[in-house]
Amino acid sequence: MLYDCRSPADRDRGIAAAIEAVKNGELVVLPTDTVYGIGADAFTPYAVKALLDAKGRGRQMPPPVLIGSRHTLDGLVFSLPTAARDLVEAFWPGALTIVVEHSPSLQWDLGDKTGTVAVRMPLHPVALEVLRETGPMAVSSANKTGQPAAVTAEEARDQLSYSVRAYLEAGPCPDPVPSTIVDLTGEVPQLLRAGAIPLEKLRDVVPDLVDSQGV
Repeated sequence: MLYDCRSPADRDRGIAAAIEAVKNGELVVLPTDTVYGIGADAFTPYAVKALLDAKGRGRQMPPPVLIGSRHTLDGLVFSLPTAARDLVEAFWPGALTIVVEHSPSLQWDLGDKTGTVAVRMPLHPVALEVLRETGPMAVSSANKTGQPAAVTAEEARDQLSYSVRAYLEAGPCPDPVPSTIVDLTGEVPQLLRAGAIPLEKLRDVVPDLVDSQGV
């Protein structure tokens, strides 16, 4: 079902429905500050599998994890590098995804790549309201693999149909550029994907950041 979160009453119903769906292991589509995302409880393996199946994606590409609070990050990682803390302080909530080593004690199955996780705190009130109730969610762009990323919930529904329990519509994404991805698992921070936050701004915080081509 699609809920128009631009209406206060529908927003309350939609957020409640999305929270219930995630806790029941079902899929939801929600707005972020980049593009719309399809999400599932990160700690429910069959829900993560359903997310990958809905997109037509295999386990070789684990979905990123979205969180509703900076403090949640401390519960996901064993040790957070200083560069990661500095970037989080500067750009979260926002369009920055960081790749870090997750705690080995976490009981989740996001895909074939183990030991690391791509994590982000989005700057969108609807997403944050859901995430603060559900906890960490596996979230990928709300589209079939190979198709354009959805910039409204209605576009997402056209592609994903009945595989999703609740669609939260908040209007078109204001800036549908994907998040910037920085890998912080090695000795030198590395830009994996250029996105909404430019390299120059990142280097203001972490001067030794290099891009994936070594520039």
